[in-house]
Parts: sequence; C-alpha cells; structure tokens
Amino acid sequence: MTATRTLKAPFKGDHVGSFLRPQRLKEARQLKANGEISAEQLRKIEDEEIIKLVEKQKEAGLQAITDGEFRRAWWHFDFLENLVGVEGYESETGIQFNGVKTNSHSIRVVGKVDFDGHPMLQDYMFLHSIAGDQHVAKMTIPSPNMIFHRANIDRGVYENNEALLEDLTRAYKKAIRAFYDAGCRYLQIDDTSWAAFFSEQGEKQIRDRGQEPAVLRKLYTRAINESIADRPDDMVITMHICRGNFRSTYTSAGSYDAVSETIFSELDVDGLFLEYDDERSGGFEPLRYVNRSSLQIVLGLITSKFGELEDKDAIKKRIAEAAEYVSLDQLCLSPQCGFASTEEGNILTEEDQWKKIRHVVDISREVWGE
Repeated sequence: MTATRTLKAPFKGDHVGSFLRPQRLKEARQLKANGEISAEQLRKIEDEEIIKLVEKQKEAGLQAITDGEFRRAWWHFDFLENLVGVEGYESETGIQFNGVKTNSHSIRVVGKVDFDGHPMLQDYMFLHSIAGDQHVAKMTIPSPNMIFHRANIDRGVYENNEALLEDLTRAYKKAIRAFYDAGCRYLQIDDTSWAAFFSEQGEKQIRDRGQEPAVLRKLYTRAINESIADRPDDMVITMHICRGNFRSTYTSAGSYDAVSETIFSELDVDGLFLEYDDERSGGFEPLRYVNRSSLQIVLGLITSKFGELEDKDAIKKRIAEAAEYVSLDQLCLSPQCGFASTEEGNILTEEDQWKKIRHVVDISREVWGE
C-alpha cells in the first residue's frame, strides 16, 4: 500500500470527536428509557441536534465533522456490543477512574465474533449526508483491542486471545470496508488499552491478570495492523490513544516511553492523536521513534477536561518543542480527548467547549497557515 492519501486528514486543527450532549437530547434519552417516547421519536430529536452540531463545527472552523457521538451512551460499548458474538450487560461495578466510577455496564464475548451489518452504518450515512462537500465526515469507532481490554471472554468460545484475534480482525476488516462503502474516508480508532503500559502500576495490573506486558503489546499491535491492512488507499485511518476521560477525570498516568517504539514505529495507522495536556503525559522525547514521514502526529495540547483556555504562546512553544523530534509539517493540534466520552460529559459548559475548539483552530492557523 502506498502512503499517499487523497485527503489532508488529520487536519492541522482537528478534534477527537465527541461533544457535550445538549440538554434536550439528554431529556429525550431519558424519556425513551422511561417508555414515554418511541425509538423513532428519539432518533428524530437526535437528527435535529446533530444537524445543529454540524453547523456549529463548521462555524468554529473545523474541517473534520463528527456527529458528536450523540447517539451513544459510551464511546466504545455501543459499537462493540453490536458486533456478532458480543453483548452488553449490566456489570457488578463500573470502571474506576481517579476518584469516581462510571455506571455499571460492560461487554462480553458469547459467540464467534463477526461483523454483519451495524446500526452505526446508518449513523454515519446520516452524518455524511449533511457534512457537505467542503468538509469531511469523520467516523469514530473503538479499537479492536478494547475487546481484549474490557470484554469478559467466554473461554468455551475462544480458548485464548490468539484464537479470538483472527475472528476479531476479520470482523474489523469487514467493518472498515462497510464504512468505506457508505462513504467514509476518515476513520478514527479510539484506544485506551495502550495506557496500561505507561506505568509500573499498569504493567503490574497486566501481570496480575496472568498476562505478560511484552506479549500483550505484540497482540495489540497485530490487532491494529491486521484490522486495517486492507483499507483502501484513499481512506485515512488514525488512532486516538487515551488515558481515560470521564467527568473530567482519568484512569491512567505515565509517559509514552515504555511503548514508544511500538506506537511510533510499528503501528500502520496514518495518524496518532496523543494526549499531551498535562504532566501525566510526559515529554516529547518518545517522538524520536517516529520513522515515517507520512505519519501525522496530532498533539492534544488543549485539555477537554476544564474550561480555562491555555495560553496561546505556551501552546505554540510546546508545538515548537515537539518539532525538534518530528517535522512541523507532520504535526497537528487538537484537544487531548473528546468532550464527552460518555453521555455524562466533562465538567465544562458548551460555551467553554466551543471556545476550546476555536482556540485549536486559531492556533493552528497561526502556526501552519491553514
């Protein structure tokens, strides 16, 4: 496959994808849960709110347009539990973040994993239909690694992870092709599993589960590369590596150092969205392992967790520091994560959210002239 792409994505001023859910949408989802409105009525409200969101993204100067993940409760479970062989269930406890837990929900593998149609194909097609010719409709889906990282796997179905890998990557190949056929040319894979390698505590947790970090790194690398291996040349696939994002808090800390060679030299994605908004992320030194001039590095220097705007000159200085390791032409700017990885959203206002987006766009134009 050639490294040439027909798009400029990821864009110099880009974003991860999710946006704060408007109050009208939150109320509608609750009414649907209570049985007071139908699925069709909810979808009509979602359509209307997504149309408004798309216009706001355009007004803010973004080139990549998403649906804000407005139809989802979770950034990952909604997609994964609609794969063949995977189901959602109410777990005993939620995911532990720094001082807070999510709602109790999880996924489990109960049969052979496959992709045979998916409700999010319709979601994407609606977004594509309203994005317009001057903007790119971007789809976000969770990484295949989130099955290994979060799912309860029935070992009567898959004796080990190696057995699951073949079916999982085949399913993702089908999914990628289906989104392409629906018009998608900019696909982002979101992944929190890599953050387990960023600290000694994370690696200890891996070993406590009876796994070896080095073996797991190879598995995760294969899962990504084999899933995207057959993508068409005019489809851009990026990956967002996240340390957790729920109610303005996080699950993991640590720099990219421990897996920098793997992430920057071995993954075959076209771009990497990286969290660099605070001291938890470490420095830019790991970028020295970037070994392809075609790999775009999207610096998440603007936090999506709090409303205060970063000093513009300080952000420009940090971009210049990163450019000591990677060509400035290979760098882009974005918030470090979405604004609402779950429907609860981070602790900032919608006004704050749009100020952040405009801040990204303004700085990117001043640095790169676009």
